[in-house]
Amino acid sequence: MVSWREQPTRYDIEALQANTRRVGLVIRVRWALVIALAVYSVVGGWIYAQALPIGELTHLMLVPAVALVFVMLYNTFYQLTYKRLGNIAFLNHMQLLFDALVVTVLVFYSGGVNSWFWSMYPLFVFEAAFILPRARSTWMLAAVISLLLGLVVWGEYFGVFEAVSVPFANDMLHLDVTFVAIRYLWQVTVIAGSAAISTLMMASVVTRERELANASIVDEPTGLYNRSYFYRTLQIELSRARRDARLLYVILVDLYQFGEFNRKFGFDRGDRLLAEIATRLRNVVSPGTDPLLSTNVVARYGGEEFAVIVSEIPDGITTGEDPAFDVGDEVRRVVSAALVDGVGVTASVGVAAFPRDGDTPDDLLLAADDALVRSSEEGGNRTNVAGGKPA
Repeated sequence: MVSWREQPTRYDIEALQANTRRVGLVIRVRWALVIALAVYSVVGGWIYAQALPIGELTHLMLVPAVALVFVMLYNTFYQLTYKRLGNIAFLNHMQLLFDALVVTVLVFYSGGVNSWFWSMYPLFVFEAAFILPRARSTWMLAAVISLLLGLVVWGEYFGVFEAVSVPFANDMLHLDVTFVAIRYLWQVTVIAGSAAISTLMMASVVTRERELANASIVDEPTGLYNRSYFYRTLQIELSRARRDARLLYVILVDLYQFGEFNRKFGFDRGDRLLAEIATRLRNVVSPGTDPLLSTNVVARYGGEEFAVIVSEIPDGITTGEDPAFDVGDEVRRVVSAALVDGVGVTASVGVAAFPRDGDTPDDLLLAADDALVRSSEEGGNRTNVAGGKPA
């Protein structure tokens, strides 16, 4: 899902870009369907022309031709504008609604209950599963389609409107309640089956996409973001801080004598301690917040190093004259408090603040690293701020 805020997070932007790409693919697929329909219309019209007067053929083909032109027009509009429209979710739903309405018109003008154009409905159900964010949205579309189709076939049966007569079809079938009921039941079954299959398939695809995405940006032992993703995010958050003229803090954390901990207690306990520290860092930096939606970021920076971006000071951290030190020291405290089977390690922390300590990611990381080195040289379990001045 894409959330719309005054300042969208990186997750908002990435989700919007992914959804836009999917809409673009669906538009291209729809062009393929338009071409197929156009070819069908030409060939079908030629076949009909062998047995029907030209006047009757023109009357028969008029509405489907208009519907096809309408599809071409709104698909052209989407093709030209979908990358620039703000509300991509609205665009997706309108596309599918237009598709369903056009096919319903084709069904009505090609024989109603006798029409074979209803078989296009499942294609739009598959489209919905591909571009709509929730499975229930696909099922809602399937329900709307079933309702539209039911309005046509049952409207004809009850005489709400007159059925359109088409050549070579039994004009009275729309008045046979058994035929109408059985055929409509089958049509709804196919539509519902399409919704079930497509949502199950897309759920599997989305899960796999998420796993692949996480594999490229997440450190497996800790569940935190990895170093490369941290650096890319720092560039984005720094640009936002520069634009909004606000502070941003970069915190580097080094686990003091973690190698000795592994030698003494074993690597398995060391991995468990890393996972516990990661959980505590997330809780203090983004308490009660979905990590994907938070502008604060925690990452594993190296073997025994963590890195934190704080663009919004969490409510649970009280700051005084030196917010950079206060935030960094709270991080040091929670890391040092992490225990596995009653044992843990302490942490050395270095903090740099934008814009005071640097204007680029490299400058800030270098300043934070210098402060971290001072903390280690002073015996560890300490917090130092770059420059030694309040942020």
